[in-house]
Amino acid sequence: MGPGVAVAEVRNAVRACLADLAAGQLVLVACSGGADSLALAAAAAFTAPRLRLRAGGVTVDHGLQPGSAERAAKVAALLGELGLDPVRGTAVTVPRAGAGQGGAGPEAAARVARYGALDAAAREYGAAVVLLGHTLDDQAETVLLGLARGSGARSLAGMPARRGHYRRPLLAVRRAATGAACAELGLEPWQDPHNEDFRFARARVRHQALPALEAALGPGVAEALARTAGQLRSDAECLDDLAFAESGQLRQYGSDPAGLDVAALAALPAAIRTRVLRDAAVMAGCPPGALTAGHIGVLDALVTSWHGQRWADLPGGVRARRRAGKVWFSST
Repeated sequence: MGPGVAVAEVRNAVRACLADLAAGQLVLVACSGGADSLALAAAAAFTAPRLRLRAGGVTVDHGLQPGSAERAAKVAALLGELGLDPVRGTAVTVPRAGAGQGGAGPEAAARVARYGALDAAAREYGAAVVLLGHTLDDQAETVLLGLARGSGARSLAGMPARRGHYRRPLLAVRRAATGAACAELGLEPWQDPHNEDFRFARARVRHQALPALEAALGPGVAEALARTAGQLRSDAECLDDLAFAESGQLRQYGSDPAGLDVAALAALPAAIRTRVLRDAAVMAGCPPGALTAGHIGVLDALVTSWHGQRWADLPGGVRARRRAGKVWFSST
């Protein structure tokens, strides 16, 4: 008897994601033990050998909940039982809210620590790609959060299917399917209490905002939001590429990102100029996830609406000011 419908859906998504890799390359699966990443790990363990690939797993203990170390050890053991090799469990220290995070909340701080651990594991094992278990529902939530925060087209474009060595095979798969896949395989996912904790914005979006939209507008809201993200992503990536080229020109002509020429910036289209300013702010130390459209608007005003403003304070302890015909970035 073949796999159930949900198992087949997840496996097919993983197979399509890995089809371009060369035989013998290593794929690492980031697994928290939740239904999404556990279904992904099981699918990778099944699919990778059939593509002549190696598959391993990484679980990260953020240390934010009692018993997290024991749970991480259980997840690592389960990954080994699924046939993943190598398997790594790693603990990280998540700074308290606001400590060196530019005002970013605990979710952002945990994300930074997690990706640092995943990057380290990928380097250590020589992994070609790291798979993340984000689903269509996660994508819809991300778009809504970006809309609510006024973070601009980049946030509304959601999470990319691929960026660097990270890949998200399940962005077209619903959360219900990953849960069903675990049930079909007899796997018992861990239920993260943070997912039910309304102190976290994503939990409120998941359990309150999206259901309210479905009730008001009818079913299909999550799919529509995910489609919107896909449509916006190609536009956003094109504009990002153009902005990167303009940043390169500014550097080539001797204008370091710490001091961008106002006349050159003012001549750029607004969509390009604001991206150049954002990238310069990130290079100066701003956490990318903490920069909102409001921050970029204040930066842009230093170029387009200069009335003697003293400076603009940005996340991460970065300050921008206009002086001698340039916008300068410094750390406070």
